[in-house]
Order: sequence, then C-alpha cells, then structure tokens
Amino acid sequence: MNKDVKITAEQLRQAVHSDMEKLLDEVAGAVNTAPDGAVISGSEEAVRDAMARFRRLVYERAIQLRAEAAQAAFSPSPQRGGQATEEE
Repeated sequence: MNKDVKITAEQLRQAVHSDMEKLLDEVAGAVNTAPDGAVISGSEEAVRDAMARFRRLVYERAIQLRAEAAQAAFSPSPQRGGQATEEE
C-alpha cells in the first residue's frame, strides 16, 4: 500500500457514525439495566464487549477506507505500444 495514501479522521468518523450511535445506546442500556448497588459489576462485561466490537469495527473500517483510497489513487501502467494485446 502506498504510504502517501492517507485517510482523514472525518472520513472515518462518517464511516462509523451509525455504529458509534449504536455503541452509545448499548452502553447506556447496560448501565441503566444494571441492578441498583451493582452498577459496575452489572454492566462492566456488557460494556467491555460492546467496546471490543466497536474497536474492531473502527479498525476494520479504517483499513478498508485506506485500501479503497489507495485503489482509487492507483494509475495502471499504459499498454506497450499503445495497443491492447489479443488476450484483452
């Protein structure tokens, strides 16, 4: 991958926006449904799992965006002699 191909935080933000909203809903739900007097122990695992899924998704989307940007920036080399071969 071309090291000069970069993505922006804004591109990534837009790519994961709906997933981030879902994560926040999950975290709020886990904390709100935890038993009184046991908010941490009653929500910690669900929040940790939701965060792990989101972390993986963000990383995958970032790699995907960069790969797509690199592909878009790729310029195929011209044909030799300016003519297509028989195989094409």
